[in-house]
Amino acid sequence: MLIGFQNLTFEFGARVIVEDATWHINPGERIGLIGYNGTGKSTLLKVLVGQYLPSKGSVERGRETTIGYLHQDLLSFDTSESILEVAMGAFERVRQLEKEIEALGIELETKESEEFLIKYTDLLHEMDVLDGYNIQYKTEEVLHGLGFTTEQMNKPYKEFSGGWRMRVLLTKMILQAPDVLLLDEPTNHLDLPSIEWLEKYLLHYQGSVVIVSHDKYFLNRMVNKIVEIYQQELHIYSGDYEYYETEKALRIEMQQRAFENQQDYIKQQEKFVERFKAKASKAAMAQSIMKRLDKIERIENVEMERPNIRINFQVNNQPGRVLVTLKDIHKQYGDNVIVDKGFAEINRGDKIALIGANGKGKSTLLRIIAGTEENFEGERVWGHNVESSFYAQHQLEALTMENTILSEMQESRSGKTDPELRALLGCFLFSGDDADKKIKVLSGGEKARVALAKVIVSKSNFLMLDEPTNHLDMHSVELLAEALDKYEGSLILVSHDRFFVSKAANKIWEIVDHEIKEFKGTYTEYVEWKERMAKQAKEQSRKAALEEKSASKTAEPQKNKPQEAPAKNAAKPRIDNTELKKMQNRFKKAEEELEQLKTQKQDIELSLAAPDSYKDAVKFAETERHYKEVNAKIKLAEAHYEELFEQIVEMEG
Repeated sequence: MLIGFQNLTFEFGARVIVEDATWHINPGERIGLIGYNGTGKSTLLKVLVGQYLPSKGSVERGRETTIGYLHQDLLSFDTSESILEVAMGAFERVRQLEKEIEALGIELETKESEEFLIKYTDLLHEMDVLDGYNIQYKTEEVLHGLGFTTEQMNKPYKEFSGGWRMRVLLTKMILQAPDVLLLDEPTNHLDLPSIEWLEKYLLHYQGSVVIVSHDKYFLNRMVNKIVEIYQQELHIYSGDYEYYETEKALRIEMQQRAFENQQDYIKQQEKFVERFKAKASKAAMAQSIMKRLDKIERIENVEMERPNIRINFQVNNQPGRVLVTLKDIHKQYGDNVIVDKGFAEINRGDKIALIGANGKGKSTLLRIIAGTEENFEGERVWGHNVESSFYAQHQLEALTMENTILSEMQESRSGKTDPELRALLGCFLFSGDDADKKIKVLSGGEKARVALAKVIVSKSNFLMLDEPTNHLDMHSVELLAEALDKYEGSLILVSHDRFFVSKAANKIWEIVDHEIKEFKGTYTEYVEWKERMAKQAKEQSRKAALEEKSASKTAEPQKNKPQEAPAKNAAKPRIDNTELKKMQNRFKKAEEELEQLKTQKQDIELSLAAPDSYKDAVKFAETERHYKEVNAKIKLAEAHYEELFEQIVEMEG
């Protein structure tokens, strides 16, 4: 066991989060920590790391166990350092070694000391063991994976927004490689390519990972165990999220049957007591039954686990066949071109998911469609009888701060009664008296949920939704996806929640090379199509390489027989495979660089073998350091060389 709870009870004020909970995190586990909003998932992570102390029981941790904890509070950190420097802070010991080696090198320049020389050599050896010469390469690799460009590496951390800052801190934590990685909503600030990269990285992570997430798709691919906080208890399921859903349904069914059976038994016993308690001959028996009923451990009724509120969209008027047409759209910010000569059409019944990496212009395109983006070239033509609603984070400014949540909903003129509005608000996590809170006292996330609820009741026939699931729990995301699936109007949405997109959309849009590309089908079909296309492209590249190789072999004998006339059925001309040629050139260059480094290494080894090299301490230390650097470069060059070799072999078949 790396870390865990033993018979732990934690109370937050008068509220019990968990009672008498035992949970052990073991090596190699990838755990999804789940539960409805407000059940205390983030609080439990803070108990694990020691930020909160338990009321009873204990937090047990291995003496050598290291923990990394990513959470939203980290965003308060600020610095003028570059993002590369911040992320490289993960290698604390290596950075310290660099300083010590540099200081000792200066000392050795002015004074000869065998003690200093031995210490210097030891430091260089430790640097080599820690692979210290490769830390920049490793850091850049992870930053690239999480969406940063090479140009951004040296930009100050403080110039980036909260979402990008969180990526830098996630990079640092990953590079620290703790035994246990605690991640609180790690996908909140990531786009789809970055989420997919993080999935692949964590699947091969050597330590254990605990993830709090509302991203059902991410959890299902990532975890091999689910820990659910429910009714102040921890319920543990060994399997992925899909297994948890199936297993939980079975548990609930069994508990419900046990509850009903127990209720029948209690009623029968109570009837007996009521009937015979007045009779002297049966009074003792009745008294005994009453005592037994008092001691019985009552099974809870799981039907009240959470009300399954239905979100129902209503559409007042049907629009024409075409809702929106975009003609020859051009939009750019400075030198950054978003869309060029963009054409697209949204038809009645379309449910479009606009997907892709951050910075590709998804929200900009959505604003162009909504008519809130003023500066663009081209034409946006609105269709007949279109009644639209647009949800985005900046829409929160349109809320009336002095209104209560309920009165704000009443202003939407949906025709719904107050009880119906309260029921809908319950789905958006405003239960009971919450509906009477004023907008001005709500957090940013709560305001976002009110704005989304207003869109739901608007009776529009065309919805535009920018990241609608950002502030919803998993259950609410499922209900919203289900409602949008049944919605009779049309919609276009931007979301990085793949489960939500797969349930809500019947078309996929992506901005590729400044053009709007459309795929007619669900997200699942789109992913399958992309994989199929990638496989076909790889196969075509392989075939082309084989044909080129074959053509080259056929042409070879002709060089030896120049006097012969060409055959009637001459071999096909060589295929000009540009990609293969590029790869071969890169391979040749890598081979030359590797040879140069190996030559350098041999020269240094000869130098170190000479007896005179030990006479000058400074020169020896410098040569030793240079030798370590060359060794590190050789390791990198060999890895690059092997990678290129494998790619060429694959391309040539």
